[in-house]
Amino acid sequence: MKEVDVKYAGSLFPTTVVLATCIDEEGKPNIITLGWAMKTSGTPPMVAISIAPARYSHNLIDKIGEFVLAIPTKEIVDKVHKCGRTSGRDLNKFETFGLTPLPSKKVKPPLIKECVANLECRVVGKITTGDHTLFVGEVVAAHVNEDYFKENEKCLDLDKAKVLITHAKEYREVGKVVAYKLNGNIKLVSN
Repeated sequence: MKEVDVKYAGSLFPTTVVLATCIDEEGKPNIITLGWAMKTSGTPPMVAISIAPARYSHNLIDKIGEFVLAIPTKEIVDKVHKCGRTSGRDLNKFETFGLTPLPSKKVKPPLIKECVANLECRVVGKITTGDHTLFVGEVVAAHVNEDYFKENEKCLDLDKAKVLITHAKEYREVGKVVAYKLNGNIKLVSN
């Protein structure tokens, strides 16, 4: 293995691309594109998102204490990218980029219709991690597009829902199955 400078560590770590919605005190919604999100607990279900304090969404989530984590697909990659390259201080990203807000059931920020899944979250903790804040949200409601849902396994059908990952300066779609987990073992899929 070749050792590289630790400043390149982030470029060695591919991550899932998500959108997060938040809302200001007057009810104006905003969207932020994030490459830093993860599950943190099964019971209760929790997720975490990492946002730089200078970002407009950081202050909104910090004040309101709620966000929606939305899972986009390759079909809207251009809109996902544009949401990450502009500030909600200056424009309404839903209107500008043609995304559809849907009312949430338990939090104020809206769902995004064009995403395959939306998780309504209430902030239960935050921690400063260097130049970002990690917001931990308890999932209080979850929504999925039925066309992309495996009912028998209660999960997204990743053969249909081409979710995005980001790596370096690229967006990529999740690929093919290479193995299955069966009773604590792995069954490889042959090519």
